[in-house]
Amino acid sequence: MAWPPPFTSFCSYLLFVFFFGLGSRICYGFDIHHRFSDPVKGFLGLDDLPEKGSLDYYVVMAHRDRLIRARHLAASYGQSSPLTFANGNDTLFIGTLGFLHYANVSVGTPSLSFLVALDTGSNLFWLPCDCKKDGCVTGLQTSSGIEIKLNIYSPNNSSTSEKLSSGSTLCRPSDQWSSASSNCGYKIVYLSNNTSSTGILVEDVLRLVTDDDQSKAVDARITFGCGQNQTGTFLMGAAPNGLFGLGMQDISIPSILAKNRLASNSFALCFGLDGVGRINFGFNGSSDQSETPFNVRQSHPSYNISITRITVGSNSSELEFSAIFDSGTAFTHLSDPAYTFISESVEEKRHSPDSVIPFEYCYELRANHSNFKKIPSMNLTMKGGDDYFVKHPTALIPTPEGGYLYCLALLKSEDINIIGQNFMIGYHVVFDREKMILGWKDSNCYNDESSNTLPISPAPSSVVSPVLPVIPVTTEGNGNNSHTPAAAPSSYSPKLKSFTYTVTILLLSIFVIV
Repeated sequence: MAWPPPFTSFCSYLLFVFFFGLGSRICYGFDIHHRFSDPVKGFLGLDDLPEKGSLDYYVVMAHRDRLIRARHLAASYGQSSPLTFANGNDTLFIGTLGFLHYANVSVGTPSLSFLVALDTGSNLFWLPCDCKKDGCVTGLQTSSGIEIKLNIYSPNNSSTSEKLSSGSTLCRPSDQWSSASSNCGYKIVYLSNNTSSTGILVEDVLRLVTDDDQSKAVDARITFGCGQNQTGTFLMGAAPNGLFGLGMQDISIPSILAKNRLASNSFALCFGLDGVGRINFGFNGSSDQSETPFNVRQSHPSYNISITRITVGSNSSELEFSAIFDSGTAFTHLSDPAYTFISESVEEKRHSPDSVIPFEYCYELRANHSNFKKIPSMNLTMKGGDDYFVKHPTALIPTPEGGYLYCLALLKSEDINIIGQNFMIGYHVVFDREKMILGWKDSNCYNDESSNTLPISPAPSSVVSPVLPVIPVTTEGNGNNSHTPAAAPSSYSPKLKSFTYTVTILLLSIFVIV
């Protein structure tokens, strides 16, 4: 099955549409530029955005229409409409920002828009806010040197904002950092290269709409992190404008929406084959979806499921183990014996090991091969018996000689098994926290018309990484608005699309957000 190169022009056009073509709904505090201007091209890392009236121009505009149409196809057939973000239910996979899926969210009064990474492996939603020196990414510098500024949240600039006190029920001592004030401070440390977010908890309004033909406005009062200081991969390009935690704990947005009876205790993410997806809250999929139960651990609840058998081609092994479905992890991580069984089931001559490449099992794609005929099908049998076919387990990497390697996009773990977003591609995945099940169904994320929603429950359940064609710009000073470009890596080149560039992207993206 063919896996397209990670830097095709069509994928770049999708990124262009997401930022600048969705009905002019996205506003990041940017200077105003024509969508085909040099700054826009520089931000997207392109030299050849489509000319108006060209074939490619109409391809992009038609794709935009499909995005808008997809919103109407998500209309509810149940007792209540699902909710989605006011800026749209569309999400986008952005390889240049850590190989993660992003959505455009609006918060506060007046509302500001933020491009946030969607993460089912963590709980807190945080935004860059009143940033300390070098504590936030405030802009992205293009290859031509022009800076595109990102919005920074401040409680003082929103009339509906309120800081949480240390006595709040959502202020947990285990998450707090020492603070002399009465505000509820937090510090979240992620399992990746000294990556963390530190700040205070605040309340404000998240702008949502019903995901149906009426698009009725719903203002949800939520608690989230005012992230004053970020470290690690958050300053290198992954989630530069905020992280949207979708986990099971009380602080997550799905939990808050369910508690406030704005949506049922369920949400869904769709991961399209073309990098475009969708997100809905209060949505439990379709009657013909496959399902498996969650393994709920009360101390650290997560979207943990059990896999009972792995089949690769004609090889099958009864391997029972648990794994976490985590959209905030770019690539799937498995421990032995599952990792070795999958890797050694590919009967193809391996490329010589290269310590620069993060993937252990890579193979040469010969010039006369148009697709990966030697990669066998891969299936994970879930607890309960339903099958989960992995649609795209490979990654394509260009070589210095002008050829390509195709690698099993699978990383070896020493402990936790994680089903990353690359194994979710081609599926509509439902995280049903009322029934405590994971659901999935084949989807192109455009025409799921057989969907349904859960009624809002009267008593909600109590269950509680990057490529840089642009350079992140961090804060200078203490919460002011000056912008100083971060130092570029010594090997950085705005036009670099070589083997080294691609591998650097992959290495940056494997730092796991959980």
